[in-house]
Amino acid sequence: MTDVISRKIARYAVNLTYNKLPKEVIEQVKRFLYDSIGCALGSMETRDVTILRDVLNEMKGESESTVFGFGDKLPALNATLLNSLMIRSLDFNDIYWKEDPSHPSDLIPAALGLAEKVNASMKDVLVAIVLGYEFEQRLCEWAKPGFRERKWHHATLTQFVSPLVAGKILGLSENEMVNAIGINGCHNHTIGCPTAGKLSMMKNTVDPMAVQAGVFAALLAQKGYIGTEAIFEGKEGVKDVYGPAWDDKVLTDGLGESYRIMECGMKAFPTEALTHTHLSAAIKIVTENDISYSDIEEVVITTIARACDILFDPHKYRPESRETADHSLPYCIARALIDKKITTESFTEEKLKDPRLWEIIDKIKGEASEEFEKMFPEKQPSNVKITLKDGRVFKQYLEYPKGDPREPMTLEDLKNKFSALTKINNDKMDSLTKTIFSCETLSARSFMQKMVL
Repeated sequence: MTDVISRKIARYAVNLTYNKLPKEVIEQVKRFLYDSIGCALGSMETRDVTILRDVLNEMKGESESTVFGFGDKLPALNATLLNSLMIRSLDFNDIYWKEDPSHPSDLIPAALGLAEKVNASMKDVLVAIVLGYEFEQRLCEWAKPGFRERKWHHATLTQFVSPLVAGKILGLSENEMVNAIGINGCHNHTIGCPTAGKLSMMKNTVDPMAVQAGVFAALLAQKGYIGTEAIFEGKEGVKDVYGPAWDDKVLTDGLGESYRIMECGMKAFPTEALTHTHLSAAIKIVTENDISYSDIEEVVITTIARACDILFDPHKYRPESRETADHSLPYCIARALIDKKITTESFTEEKLKDPRLWEIIDKIKGEASEEFEKMFPEKQPSNVKITLKDGRVFKQYLEYPKGDPREPMTLEDLKNKFSALTKINNDKMDSLTKTIFSCETLSARSFMQKMVL
């Protein structure tokens, strides 16, 4: 009898060890860990993180795992949820986009939270993170068209991967891992509205909830709880429910021959991933030509159809929250034209109410290109055309943004991003950097103690 997909995945996950990972993969995991922790520390004052932290501290419970920055001790389940939201909150963590988009670093706290609970090593954590990236990214290539095109959110993918990350730390057997996937795969199917239209705090919370649930599923499986084995291809399983078509081979072919984490991108801007190439192009035009926003008559952004649908939605022209603004291409471009940069400070209440926005935002138009659609996701093309009031026209065409694996962020770029996010002194910055990039020598408990500000 042919093994079901979940069993093939589980078998690989159980057998992967630190010694099997190439040196460049280990270094890449540390880069993403560094980037993710920077994002988490930068989110400590956001409203969503504050609310969730208050609720979880009121609940209390066993002091099993540490919260980034704050140092709170919470049950592993709850620390996983809060740490994952902290990584995700600013929409500044990593991005992988094929048939579906995803942010694999959302999964990192599933490894760290349980690793503290069971006193695992950071070597174990690094292996679990590699697994998270591997299968989150493979799932982004599975459905054709993707889940997002079927109006479902990419947290739907995360539910199948978080039990693997958690289960690896717990040392689950193959059967237990299959059960964990089957337990979590029966729920957390997330509808697309968190990233459609007027956005709310749920935009950044649905993925962390799927991550937390995966930890719960792994803990259940460890105790003998039975989950659905044919969760992917069984009767009324994923494929049956969501309809055609699927590339099953992409989930398991070539495992161990290369590693998907080497193909994941990072974010140079704290905004929705489809905005990045356009922002790079617009900023390049206005900085190189010393253009003031007040001199602009019209801006036309040529992009793929799905970007027009998501990023030029009518709600995006009058964003009332950070969550809507960082998914609004008109807002992001307007801020870039005014400030000639985009940072986490671009989405403060003051910036959202800036009267200069209304002088420029309605001049920004989007147009869909069938040619660009054919190039995506291999390339992320953008053509920005800025027409000035004096009749001059400036154009910039780019195919991928900074942070793409073909235009990677350097270590210096990452340090600058980390520093800007955390706003800590140089000594603390150097200490955190050294700790993260030598983390394989530490236990998870020791490591997380050092992640407290």
